[in-house]
Amino acid sequence: MPFYHQLGSIPRKRHIVFRRPDGGLYAEELMGHEGFVGTSSLLYHTYPPTTVKSARRVRDVKLEADEDTSLRHRHFLTARAKKGGSATLDRIPLLFNSDIAMFYVEPDASDAHCYRNSQADEVVYVAEGEGTLESVFGDLPYRAGDYVVIHRNITHRWQHDASKPQKFLVMESRGHVRFPKRYRNDFGQLLEGAPFSERDIRRPMALQPRDEKGEFPILVKQYDALNELVLDHHPFDVVGWDGYFYPWIFSIHDFEPIVGRIHQPPPVHQTFQGDGFVICSFCPRPYDFDPEAIPAPYNHSNVDSDEVLFYASSEFMSRKGIEYGSITHHPDGLPHGPHPGRAEASIGAKYTNELAVMMDSFRPLKVAKAAMDFEDPKYHQSWLDQQHASFSPPTS
Repeated sequence: MPFYHQLGSIPRKRHIVFRRPDGGLYAEELMGHEGFVGTSSLLYHTYPPTTVKSARRVRDVKLEADEDTSLRHRHFLTARAKKGGSATLDRIPLLFNSDIAMFYVEPDASDAHCYRNSQADEVVYVAEGEGTLESVFGDLPYRAGDYVVIHRNITHRWQHDASKPQKFLVMESRGHVRFPKRYRNDFGQLLEGAPFSERDIRRPMALQPRDEKGEFPILVKQYDALNELVLDHHPFDVVGWDGYFYPWIFSIHDFEPIVGRIHQPPPVHQTFQGDGFVICSFCPRPYDFDPEAIPAPYNHSNVDSDEVLFYASSEFMSRKGIEYGSITHHPDGLPHGPHPGRAEASIGAKYTNELAVMMDSFRPLKVAKAAMDFEDPKYHQSWLDQQHASFSPPTS
């Protein structure tokens, strides 16, 4: 977690008497990961967060894998994916393993319900859209280019600006999402050589406690199922909190690329660290400045990791046949690299405007059945010819 933060009204010491205006006690809730030794925050609720009127299982949310497991590079065009629905309930699964799952959604309405993912941290890359993430920790405005990090078990609700189309790439992590260890000193502070600083982190800054009684549903994802819990009060009843555990935002546009005289490897683009995966940001930057440098990446074999790229713009130096919103999956066991002609074309280039999100997993990824509806079936042959065939959807 980035650093300590506090918001709203809190008592002078932890776990001491803190009374409501009516004389009753505010209810404390310690929320954090790794039991009592990981990052945590202490929240003060107007009503106990345990007052559940009813509970029911709504539906399974188990991921189904493509039965064709032949080893090949794959390409998915999200522009052809189903549109609309909820940011939390209508996510289209793309790729997954036991550590990380990737989804895509273009919601067209704000959520009326509150949502809580109790089995994963979420990193939501906002390709397009504006709005506010409401949560028990307060309001957090978001905009295009933001990585919205929502740690496990945080109750929240997406409220979209209806005048802006919304496009989200969602990554669900079984482990705690954090900044790379090599960017931090022994005290947790980001180093001077890191590609971003604490000033770039946006935290909830407005807390609006809601003192409302009634029936308030929360949809909770846990044990690969969606469950509904109905509270007898509004879940956003927190009057104050402090700690290191809360939702936060880092914008891809605040990532400061590290460049060199000769081509730099992908780890210089790393933005987040998870258990079993990393997330990297490819941003506009000057190219390598040696007169003989080849800016395009060299062919490489991922012998123990899968590489997934979400193309957040239509420009990417080493690829042909991709478009804005494309997702490529390069599995371990296969070399991949620049498409024909791209290495030669990159020589002498001074700058790139590319924008992409990369996720590398250290366990093999499965392709979700739902992603096959918008797959480019010829992508694995795209290194054969100068001109990659255009996408044609599979026929039934």
